[in-house]
Amino acid sequence: MSSTGATDPLAALGALPGVAESVESVRKAVDRVYGHRIMRRRSNEITSEAALRGARGSAALSGADWALEEVRRRTDFSGEDEARTVGAALRLTAEAGQLLSIWRQSPLRVLARLHLVAAADSGLGVGRPRQDGEPVDEPLVELPLPSAAEVSGRLEGLSELIVAGGSAPALVTAAVVHGELLALRPFASHNGLVARAAQRIVLVGSGLDPKAVCSAEVGHAELGRAAYAAALDGYASGTPEGMAVWIAHCAKAVELGARESTAVCEALQRGAA
Repeated sequence: MSSTGATDPLAALGALPGVAESVESVRKAVDRVYGHRIMRRRSNEITSEAALRGARGSAALSGADWALEEVRRRTDFSGEDEARTVGAALRLTAEAGQLLSIWRQSPLRVLARLHLVAAADSGLGVGRPRQDGEPVDEPLVELPLPSAAEVSGRLEGLSELIVAGGSAPALVTAAVVHGELLALRPFASHNGLVARAAQRIVLVGSGLDPKAVCSAEVGHAELGRAAYAAALDGYASGTPEGMAVWIAHCAKAVELGARESTAVCEALQRGAA
């Protein structure tokens, strides 16, 4: 598939009103983190802390809104539903970094692996797309549920776009991957966690955030579940205005994630963390 704006739908989204400004704003926020003197000496610590905070944020969006220190100190994530959700988010954050090289060749394989990791203790259609009539456990998303046939077709289309590559900014691609997975809910469970992990893979693998220190999950959680759901409605509408709203929301989430890691850098510099 050609990567020109005329035939690449993702590149065309980059031309929507306000999207170029969002892309530039994200780039500046990311550059601020990477330019911090602490990143030159202690980037591994920033990456680890961003991973923990990102997992906490993703779990919060899926209904397990735990304090960061509780996530940090906890070792057993079995038992109640919230603990399993937090455990799944932590596993996905760790797994995402292992799948970067596979994503551009086989996105569907990566998505299956992400769901397998997330749903390992649920037994709900683990690692495979749902079938018609199969219930979906994703309470935050109230959009009409696409049929299994529509899910299959749209996942194939998304995979083709990823494999073909193109000229779209990483932010746009990440937002589309995230929004499409949430709208489709291709699995019986854990779709939100998988969608946010896939967004992380795009942002890191594209080179926009190669050290994974700008956790969009942090920002999505900070912006709140209501704003997240409202922006997703815009994506699902398929209108240029709705798509631009969703991309801008994702951009703000990345910026907030970058701001969080900048604050961590400042704390380390002061010797306070």
